[in-house]
Amino acid sequence: MDTLQYLLAGFSVALTPENLAVAALGAFIGTVVGMLPGLGPINGVAILMPLAFALKLPPETALILLAAVYMGCEYGGRISSILLNVPGDAGAIMTALDGYPMAQKGMGGVALSISAWSSFVGSVVATVGIVLFAPLLARWALAFGPAEYFALMCFAFACITGLMGDAPLKAALAAVLGLSLSTVGLDSNSGVYRFTGDNLHLSDGIQFIVVVIGVFSISEILLMLEQHYKSEGLIKVTGRALFNFKEMVQTGWGTLRSSVLGFVVGVLPGAGATIASAMAYAMEKRMAGNDGHFGEGDIRGVAAPEAANNASAAGSFVPMLTLGVPGSGTTAVMVGALSLYNITPGPALFSQNPTLVWGLIASLFIANVMLLIINIPMVGVFTRVLRLPQWLLVPGILAVSAIGVFSVHATTFDLLLMTCFGVVGYVLRKQGVPMAPLILGFVLGDMMEQNLRRALSMTNGEMGILIESPISQGLWFSAVLMVLVPPLLRWHAHQKI
Repeated sequence: MDTLQYLLAGFSVALTPENLAVAALGAFIGTVVGMLPGLGPINGVAILMPLAFALKLPPETALILLAAVYMGCEYGGRISSILLNVPGDAGAIMTALDGYPMAQKGMGGVALSISAWSSFVGSVVATVGIVLFAPLLARWALAFGPAEYFALMCFAFACITGLMGDAPLKAALAAVLGLSLSTVGLDSNSGVYRFTGDNLHLSDGIQFIVVVIGVFSISEILLMLEQHYKSEGLIKVTGRALFNFKEMVQTGWGTLRSSVLGFVVGVLPGAGATIASAMAYAMEKRMAGNDGHFGEGDIRGVAAPEAANNASAAGSFVPMLTLGVPGSGTTAVMVGALSLYNITPGPALFSQNPTLVWGLIASLFIANVMLLIINIPMVGVFTRVLRLPQWLLVPGILAVSAIGVFSVHATTFDLLLMTCFGVVGYVLRKQGVPMAPLILGFVLGDMMEQNLRRALSMTNGEMGILIESPISQGLWFSAVLMVLVPPLLRWHAHQKI
């Protein structure tokens, strides 16, 4: 009963005119920032954080603004992913696997609207989870040490590489290539430069935006030019902009499952939306079995990762508020924003500053309603991008991609590297090699290496720590199943024929 009273008090804070206006503004800005490749929620929040402090907003109002931007970015990241096959951030990579094929079939509006609905459901489910289970889940997250995180990331790889259709070896090859790219740069433990070729531009490693824009955006431009040269139809546009009741029912249970999964993964500090969306996509593909057409425009392949993505974003507030440990890069920036107000998140925050905490939680409900209201009517506007002629669309994608890459370090080397990745991505895609495992390997590679090293340093190199705890054992067992079961099922189905 105390929780309900606190939540009602939080709504009294979030529903003030000033906070409602701030939430609406943050939701809109976040959507716009999220749909621009390369920016993402971290940059969106980082850009607005000094502005919120300079305007001398109260701490609860500033946090509501930043949270609305965060959630808006998670919504917006799907737009370029579905329409242009250019993920706005790492969490939207899985959405492109079926979202873009749906757009190519003339169902771009349906994909956008169902993704907005799934994002809404995922965020609301996760916010309810924050209200009900935050303290309990925070204690559970403490049980995850370096060995458990390493096992979790291996499980994420097993999910995606074990369920990439009839080409698991190609998926594994892409994942290994992504892992290899993540090792380029300065080794944080030894201080040694690795695989840089004595090139100073690679001393900080290869930036995520360079890789993702190259293998997705530039390779997509090359494919579009090839199709245009062959006079093949590129993308059709139909009049239907919204999903229907049948499609909502078809994706309903998967959306709920993915929302719960995304929330649980989001609670783990550092796990993030990338792992959550990959696991949700793999889970739904496995449950669909022969009835699914994942990778070819299956609507469940859009709904599941979007629900998990947004649920994970909301779930990342749990360790931030209850432990003072950022659950994601974006919440790390928000912790910095709280420090500007001399507020330290942690176990005492709920008792010392309940107005701030419960006002933020209540604002998440409100921001998600606002985002749904903003995004659904705008589906028709977004899909008009597909009506642009190729002579305008291709240079436009190239310009946005180049600006996103150049903005990171303001160096032409990154543009050249992006082009090289684009050509390599084009060749790999022509050979049927999926790009999602490559990006997943690149994103998780550094975290895997750091957690593996921390785990081994705790035991002076003894490998037993990796399988010591029940959590690790369960994750390793699940990973083995995810790798072995799909080929065994395909072999069994082939024997029946």
